[in-house]
Amino acid sequence: MGTIIYFYFFMLGTILYCIIVVFNLALHLIRWLKQRHYKGPKSWPLLGCLLEQAAHFDDMHDWLLNYFKDLLTYSVPMVNFNNTFTVDPANVEWILKTNFNNYPKGELIKERFEDVMGHGIFIVDGEQWKHQRKVATVEFSSSKLRDFSVHAYRSEALKLVQILAIAAKNHEIVDLQDLFMRLTLDSICKIGFGVEIGCLSPSLPEVPFAKAFDECNRLVIRRYIDIFWKIKRALNIGTEAQLRKNIQVMDSFLYKVIETRRADEDAAKAFHQSEVRNDILSRFMAKDLACDGEVYDDKKLRDVCINFIVAGRDTTAVTLSWFFSELCKHPEVVNNILAEVSEVFHKEQESVQNGKQNKTNCNGISFQGLGDQILEFAQRLNYQNLAKLHYLHAALTEALRLYPAVPLETKAAVNDDVFPDGTVIKGGNFVSFSPYAMGRLECLWGTDALEFKPERWLKDGVFQPESPFKLTAFQAGPRMCLGKDSAYLQMKMTTVLLLQFFNFELVKGQSLNYSMMVILSIAGGMKAHITQKMI
Repeated sequence: MGTIIYFYFFMLGTILYCIIVVFNLALHLIRWLKQRHYKGPKSWPLLGCLLEQAAHFDDMHDWLLNYFKDLLTYSVPMVNFNNTFTVDPANVEWILKTNFNNYPKGELIKERFEDVMGHGIFIVDGEQWKHQRKVATVEFSSSKLRDFSVHAYRSEALKLVQILAIAAKNHEIVDLQDLFMRLTLDSICKIGFGVEIGCLSPSLPEVPFAKAFDECNRLVIRRYIDIFWKIKRALNIGTEAQLRKNIQVMDSFLYKVIETRRADEDAAKAFHQSEVRNDILSRFMAKDLACDGEVYDDKKLRDVCINFIVAGRDTTAVTLSWFFSELCKHPEVVNNILAEVSEVFHKEQESVQNGKQNKTNCNGISFQGLGDQILEFAQRLNYQNLAKLHYLHAALTEALRLYPAVPLETKAAVNDDVFPDGTVIKGGNFVSFSPYAMGRLECLWGTDALEFKPERWLKDGVFQPESPFKLTAFQAGPRMCLGKDSAYLQMKMTTVLLLQFFNFELVKGQSLNYSMMVILSIAGGMKAHITQKMI
């Protein structure tokens, strides 16, 4: 009797399984038949667009751009979900602002990045995001943090000047992207966490954290096309084993930063000092700052740190790298920047007389080998003067248009929805917009869309911004980047100092292609010859 019952349930289960399989096959077949004449990526039953997407993984952004030339919105079905891609500014505004609550990061995105990003501001939603955003907003609007940032950016830029002066003297080729990464990592650790890590020491020491973090960026993005990544993670094999190893290196650095800051606090208390720190981490460590009824423990602080490093290191560094690649190709832009700098700072020169007391020291740091003129000029680079450089602002914005630091953004739809252009979105699926493609489409920027032209941002010499839903490099709406002004400040400070005292020439034969990562990094770096100008 028991055998008969077992056989009955076995057969029933088999029949139900077959029905489910046939039903899914039918759904995929219907979807495939509907899309046979679709102009978007080729979709196959069961696999969707996985094969074509995997084949174009290393040139993903240009693959998407090619389809955007015919369609501003299209679908890319995958094995178990659909991703709708768009470059229509109206749709982008709908996602980022109008219907913001329907398009959070979502669990599917969170599970792919949580190992690296934790519960930081970039991947969390709801109350966690609101709390971190509120604290960060207060800090970024602080004049004390801005003034602290100016001093930090100046000091780190002068360290870079030192390194370039040595390289120029020795006729050495430098990797500008590596140097910019070092510059911004030193800067964010000083401004964000109140610690010095010495990436821009003259010896250019190896930075295990930076190497591990770059590998994490490269590996984690592959989870979008690797359907077996969860199995690999569970078994700790392949790319997931590499990812885990790099996360351990990264975490060792981050927890050391937190330990150092806690030790500073304890030392201050031991001497009955109420130390006032201007860095962002100090604010999150404050006892009166609680999230969900709990103070920030080391794990939460670790997540805060890694998210601010993403915001303050990678994005600014890759933008500077692409920007200088364009400057090397357009000497007329360099001349225009220097002419503007000369005009602005000539007007200020008579009112600045504090250079003499900083001949060998600037902000408490010794800069051996740098002439008085460099130090005196650096002291004039303040927030007010840099804000007057409209052409430089336009040139940097033009670089951001063509080379957005985060070239692709993805959200998850909570409920069914309809885009302004009529595209139907099913709840639970992904929606994505491509800042990279949006910056290169003639329908948005004209027939000269692929040209590097800072003048397109100027009217009568004054910078004219575009809609943030058209230039989406800093996102828009409630999640608009809080560090936008800070990023421009550092990029201007660095660019002015470097162009004022050095000439740059790209090493011939470089491809300067992007590497498929979360950010638009230059694959293999950017090599350049440096010569120091006569002063």
